[in-house]
Amino acid sequence: MKKYNLDMLKTFKTFIHLSFLFFISFHAFAIETIEISGGGTKQINIAVMPYKEIVSDKANSRMHQIIAADLYRSGFFRPLNVEGLINKPSALSEINYSEMSAIEAQVMTLGQVEINNNRMKVNWFLVDINKKTILTTMEYSGPVAQYRAIAHKISDTIYEKLTGIPGVFSTKISYITKNKGRYSLNVADADGFNVQSVVGSPQPIISARWSPDGTKIAYVSFEKKKPIIYIQSLVTGQRTVLANFKGNNSSPSWSPDGRRLAIVLTYNANSQIYLIDSDGSNLKPLIQSAHIDTEPVWSPDGRLIYFTSDRGGRPQIYKVASSGGEPQRVSFEGSQNLNPNVSPDAKMLSYVTQDEGRFRVVLHDLQTGQITKITDGPFDEAPKFSPNGHVILYAHKINGSGELSTVSIDGVVRQSFNINADDIREPAWAPFVK
Repeated sequence: MKKYNLDMLKTFKTFIHLSFLFFISFHAFAIETIEISGGGTKQINIAVMPYKEIVSDKANSRMHQIIAADLYRSGFFRPLNVEGLINKPSALSEINYSEMSAIEAQVMTLGQVEINNNRMKVNWFLVDINKKTILTTMEYSGPVAQYRAIAHKISDTIYEKLTGIPGVFSTKISYITKNKGRYSLNVADADGFNVQSVVGSPQPIISARWSPDGTKIAYVSFEKKKPIIYIQSLVTGQRTVLANFKGNNSSPSWSPDGRRLAIVLTYNANSQIYLIDSDGSNLKPLIQSAHIDTEPVWSPDGRLIYFTSDRGGRPQIYKVASSGGEPQRVSFEGSQNLNPNVSPDAKMLSYVTQDEGRFRVVLHDLQTGQITKITDGPFDEAPKFSPNGHVILYAHKINGSGELSTVSIDGVVRQSFNINADDIREPAWAPFVK
């Protein structure tokens, strides 16, 4: 047994994104299902049994609830209803394989949580029902404060064991809220819990982008009455100015190696894309045109930059070599396409398309050219791939107020975060932390 210690659309000239500063307060919000529709990827039937909790005082186990919610949200799993079962095993010797087969379980997870003096230890198993074999067994330990973190780690392990793909349940997301005229940048677990209010300001904080190693955030602040790009270290708390040139400074995007950023400046004319070193030196134009070029995003290998431009008359997605050259148009369907984001494997783009007056998130297969609409609109924006590329985080409008949701890339499982705010804008998904 292995052991681990776990101690929306906006105006085309100004695209608003999130920002990130230092953690200052903590809240807890849940995630709830809003829709399941259509067909899609064949799901794995998993029985997530209640983990038996051994504690000094009376407590109800919720470890299994966190794990089941994680796996369901991914779109790859169908957690089975086990509440009506008489036998709810927490040890291998208690498993009734016939009963598990009767509810069509393919795999099951079970275990025990021992809590003592603010410390906890979790022994758990993943079992193949058909073969009656143990797929994996592990022990995690840490402070009770890491209860949810340990549950997410179990979910990640199950996900990777059964799909061969790393899970993203232990990662972070960020988004900006607006309440009574005040802006707040927040970060949360991938399931929407453990929300941390990062910074508040009466002035907009926009265009937040995580560095590839997850230790810094580049963002735009209007605190000086104009948009200026800053870089915030999440390790030291130090903040530095990246770009404060004449005109607007916006839309920072990190190169995969973290050494450079693509940014958008109105330095000489319309919004144009420039490259700049992460220390603020060596500013160079990427392309120069009489058009509006904005929203740059790098391909995972750093060779291409995708961006939004009106050079064809209306906003569309283009690409250009990161060394410069002639841009090539990528999107052709829809009267407008914007907010590009590249999948971690570089095989797909997600972006927002205008479809009969509705703004919807689409997936664009860069190999086949196939376009798949995965949300319904009418006002969806800022789609971001999860670090494993299998879930999309996006913002959308409902009755005039912003909401935050996730959707599996097959469009089947959609969930919305239950966040108390007047408006919610442009999310970002943190990278895997190495």
